[in-house]
Parts: sequence; structure tokens; C-alpha cells
Amino acid sequence: MRWMLILLLVSVVETGLVPAQPGAGQSPEGVADIKDANGHRLGRATFTTLPGGGGVWVQVNVAGLPPGVHGIAIHEHGVCQGPDFASSGGHFNPRGRQHGLAHREGAHAGDLPNLVANDAGMARYEAADVRATLGDGPNSLFKPGGTSLVIHAAPDDQLTDPDGRAGAGIACGVITRPRS
Repeated sequence: MRWMLILLLVSVVETGLVPAQPGAGQSPEGVADIKDANGHRLGRATFTTLPGGGGVWVQVNVAGLPPGVHGIAIHEHGVCQGPDFASSGGHFNPRGRQHGLAHREGAHAGDLPNLVANDAGMARYEAADVRATLGDGPNSLFKPGGTSLVIHAAPDDQLTDPDGRAGAGIACGVITRPRS
């Protein structure tokens, strides 16, 4: 538990932001079914607008991952074809920024803090992405062609362009609006 708190604090320090979480009971405006390279469902991600419209709250619940630290990022295409999910393209980066939450010139809109899977391969993850939106405009996760959420094999170093040396994708989900 202590190392998870340290990761959270490092993420807050790296971004300089401590955004407010969405209100209890607020319905997600985006969802992604996370699947492995064989198409097996590992879990689900939800995406909710932060209070004031200043970004997106990302929540992920997955099982079946290798234990340890994994990079996780929003990618530029709404396509998830295994085995490595290269079909998802690079990190979502509509403003042409440098990679990494620790980069002094700003991060990609899709850069997120690392995800940690426990010894059983399960992870519950929450993070704010203040550079993305669920509305209109270039930073929208619902842009033409869509976007996806990718979990990578290795940790993201939060600095090295273009992908933080996080390795191949091991799980992916296309971000869509929830069905009514």
C-alpha cells in the first residue's frame, strides 16, 4: 500500500495538479472493455468528465495481467488488434507535445501515471487526465477514428519520447460512449 501511495504522490508532483474527482453516482461518459491479445476480456475502464469540465477521470478494473508496474496510455486510434496492439497508433497527442508526465515541455494528452498489478494480476486504477476531454474539439477522446486505452508490458519512464520505453501493448480497449 505504501508504494501505491508513493506512486500517486509522484504523479501529483510530476503533473503539479490535484484535480477533483467526479461526484458520487456520476455516470461514465466513456467506456472501454479491456481485452488481451487473444480477445479475452480482462476488465473495463470508465471515463468521466472532471468537475468544471477540466479533463477526464479514468478508472480501470482489470485482472489477468502480469504482476508489476505497467505503462498505461490513451492511444490515437480506436483500433485494438493483437498481438501487440500497434494498430492503436501512438499516444494520443493532438497538440504535438513531448512524451511523459515528467517532461518539462508538457505531456501527450494520452499520457497517464503507471498502473500496478498485484501478485494475482489484478489492478484497480484511477487517474486524472487534464489534457483530454469527452466533449468536442481536438483533445476529445471521441474524435473521428476514435481512441483506445492500452496497457503496456513495462513501466512508462514518463520522459522518453515517444512512449516512455513501456514496451508492447498487452491489453487494449476501444473507448466508446456507453450504450443506453
